[in-house]
Amino acid sequence: MFEQIAAERIIVPLDVPTVEDAIALLDTLPAVTFWKVGLELFVSAGPSILQVLKQRQKRIFLDLKFHDIPNTMAGACRAAGRYGVDLITVHAPAGKAALQSAQSAALEGAAATGCAPPNLIAVTLLTSINPRALAFELKVSLELTDYALQMGLLAQDSGLGGIVCSPQEAETLRRVCGDDFLLVCPGVRPAGSAKGDQQRSMTPAQAIKAGASYLVIGRPITQTADPAAAFQQICDEITHG
Repeated sequence: MFEQIAAERIIVPLDVPTVEDAIALLDTLPAVTFWKVGLELFVSAGPSILQVLKQRQKRIFLDLKFHDIPNTMAGACRAAGRYGVDLITVHAPAGKAALQSAQSAALEGAAATGCAPPNLIAVTLLTSINPRALAFELKVSLELTDYALQMGLLAQDSGLGGIVCSPQEAETLRRVCGDDFLLVCPGVRPAGSAKGDQQRSMTPAQAIKAGASYLVIGRPITQTADPAAAFQQICDEITHG
C-alpha cells in the first residue's frame, strides 16, 4: 500500500520529441501512473499524446506554462480544460487578473466537455534560476524564498489550486499556504544523481518531508540503463525515507 502511494506521488516527464518515443517510454514504465507532457512533446505531437495517456488510464500534467495577457491566458486555459487533464501550469508573474481569468476559463473548458475540472497551478520561479540570477539577471530585490512565497500567495489568492516550486521552498510554502494547497516540486534528485540544470534540488525523501504533494522526476529515471528499477528505487526511498 505504501509503495503504491509513493508511486502515485511521482510525476515522470515525457520529455521526448515524438509520440512514438513517448509510447516506448510508457511501455518501459508501466508502473508510472502520472505523466507530464511539456512543451517539446506537445508542440511536436499536439493533443494526440493526451489521448494515448487517457486510453491507458494515466493521470496527466499538462505543463505548457502559459504566460500572457489575461484574455490570451483565458483562451489557452479554456482550450486546455477541454482535454480532461489533471494539472495545467501557468506562470504566477502574469499577475492576478491573468491568473483569475485563466482559472475561470479552465473550469469553463472542462464543464463544456463534461470533464473533471483540472487543477490550475502556477510556476513561482523556474528551478533553473538561482539566487544570483534572480538578483542580477532578473533584478528582483527579494530573497529567493520570499519571492517564491509571494508568488505562491498570489496564486492562492487568485483561486488556483496550487503551485510549482522547488523543494527548497516547499517547507515555507506548506506552512503558510496550508495543507490543501498543491505543491508540485521539480528539481528532485536522488542521492548521487547529477543535478543537470536544476539549481535548487533535494532528494525525494527530503522533498516529501518538506511538504511536497507531488515530485517531478525525469532524467534520474528515464535516462538510466533500467528506468523501471530506478523508478522502484525512488518509490522505496520515499516509502522508507
